[in-house]
Amino acid sequence: MVLELEKRLSDRLRAVLKEKYDLEIASIPLETPPDLQLGEIATPIAFELARKLRKAPRIIAQEIVSALVADLAPLPSFTKFEVAGAGYINAYLDRAAAAQFVVPAETHPPAEQGHVLVEHTSINPNKAAHIGHLRNAILGDTFVRLLRAAGYKVDVQNYIDNTGVQVADVVVGFLHLEKKSPAEVRALLADLARKGERIDYYCWNLYARTSQWYSEGTTEEQAARKQIRLDTLHLIEHGGNDTAEIADLVSTAVLRRHLETMLRLSIEYDFLPRESEILHLRFWEAAFEKLKKSGVLYFENEGKNKGCWVMSRAGSPTESIQSEDAAKGPTSIDEDAKVIVRSNGTVTYVGKDIAYHLWKFGLLGKDFGYKRFFAYPDHECWISAESGEPNHPHFGGASAIYNVIDARQSDPQANVIQALRGMGYTEQADHYTHFSYEMVALTPRCAVELGYSISEEDKQKSYIEVSGRKGFGVKADDLIDKLIAATRVEVDSRQTGGAGENAAAVRQKIAEQIAIGALRYFMLKVTRNSVIAFDFKDALSFEGETGPYIQYAVVRIRNIFRKGNTTPDAVLADFSSLPATSVASYLSGDENQDIWSLWLRAGRRTQILQQCIATSEPAHLARHAFQLAQEFANFYHRHHILTEEDPARKTFLLATAAIALRELVGALALLGIESPEAM
Repeated sequence: MVLELEKRLSDRLRAVLKEKYDLEIASIPLETPPDLQLGEIATPIAFELARKLRKAPRIIAQEIVSALVADLAPLPSFTKFEVAGAGYINAYLDRAAAAQFVVPAETHPPAEQGHVLVEHTSINPNKAAHIGHLRNAILGDTFVRLLRAAGYKVDVQNYIDNTGVQVADVVVGFLHLEKKSPAEVRALLADLARKGERIDYYCWNLYARTSQWYSEGTTEEQAARKQIRLDTLHLIEHGGNDTAEIADLVSTAVLRRHLETMLRLSIEYDFLPRESEILHLRFWEAAFEKLKKSGVLYFENEGKNKGCWVMSRAGSPTESIQSEDAAKGPTSIDEDAKVIVRSNGTVTYVGKDIAYHLWKFGLLGKDFGYKRFFAYPDHECWISAESGEPNHPHFGGASAIYNVIDARQSDPQANVIQALRGMGYTEQADHYTHFSYEMVALTPRCAVELGYSISEEDKQKSYIEVSGRKGFGVKADDLIDKLIAATRVEVDSRQTGGAGENAAAVRQKIAEQIAIGALRYFMLKVTRNSVIAFDFKDALSFEGETGPYIQYAVVRIRNIFRKGNTTPDAVLADFSSLPATSVASYLSGDENQDIWSLWLRAGRRTQILQQCIATSEPAHLARHAFQLAQEFANFYHRHHILTEEDPARKTFLLATAAIALRELVGALALLGIESPEAM
């Protein structure tokens, strides 16, 4: 509602500026006033025009307002305009008319916006997913939901680095600590499955043991083990040997467990591109030729990078100083150049990533093979292969990409963007977004609850960092299980869901909905570039800015309709027949400001959706849902809905509750959170 009214106001303001000053302004700045007494929409446009028109902002604002007031016909949902302060223009809505904008539910899909590719999760398939991976996956999944709600066609990809050093470390553990052959690893996988035990947990412990093994022994032994690690990595990358077979067996089994873990949070994927196929299908070779031809890469003959193929970093002094022969690179040595191909011929992570992103944008001239890998209730998840099934969906060739990768990877991401620009793919580089985020830590209280022994010094810290390599971390499934168990205790104590033979199943379902909602909201409410210190008590609280608080608002509203023996749809149908004068009176006056604030908040969802996408920040929607729940709570305590004696006002109050319910459920769904029937 608010977004549509803002668009109408912007269009009218542009017309006024053209008529009055012969100015064409592409974008009109609009703001939300801090107080409803100052209207619902404000614009500081007069300040922006002051220098151009050589007039005081207040005089310009007065001239614009005069033009708006002289002809209100193009703005039927507005009642007045006023000049405030040194030149602000405040716009006041016709509240009854605006409310009618809010009532109709969106019944048609939004206009198609384009093909977007979102890559998220991307866990190394060498051990169980942990709490930090959950932030990545929840952020990515929520952003996918937002994009789809806005009309984008979205492919969800989960990049699998199955040939990297972390997989190599686990393979070293199997080969050199446990002395297992490929056949014995196969037998282990079958035995674990038969006993209901988990390969990702097994590898969690083996990975920590291997990391410890590297640091033990004499200097000579440590050097030898470092060489074993490097040799193992090379064998995995090359493929076609026992070492690579163990890597494939283990990484594939662990990957399947990752997908099962994420499905518990309603997180799904469309395609799983693997690094092994990027290597074996020679994606890099195709990219290498493009990079050399465009002059992005050059061979370094001197300095610390002698013998390497390198590229200048974005903003470096030598970036624009190219010799006549581009392959010779800058005329001076760039010691800060990014190495893409090492002197021994191996390709760095960034090099392979450049090739992958050329494929994402449909610029590589090569494609993966595709095989079905994991079945969801309504679609298949495909995985890359050297040769796959003939009939498969089309992946890649996106018009925009979002990579949900933690903030520590900012430099590699910037290098990929720089390479795209250097090859002339400026438009693609402009539509490449590094959707960065900060780490997840634990509060000291949470670490103790999880059974870790922490020092007195750590107890005084605001948070404690986790480390999978050191074995100090929180496995994602353990965290989910613990949250559900804690919630189930609360649900049982309240006897939520009633009694009867199905009571246990109903309570378990409610406990899962609350626990998952608590976890997802906790990961989303903090802006993505802030560190999260996870805490069980804070996440599961029914008070404050939490998922359960918003879910409880939904349950409370549903109870109103149950007790009133009616439905939201029936109430909204009755509301549409109320006289506009009555609705206006119910939304006017100081005593009804809280009600109008609630309607106004409910009408902002599309506006918030666009803000989330424009800023790549789902926290705006999380905050919006919480504020909506807060405003409903204030409304609920101030107005006696079911005991209201005036039938028309009762219909209006019930309609207010119905709008709040619809918007809360809708906002929670976009956040990936279910709305329980009872709590």
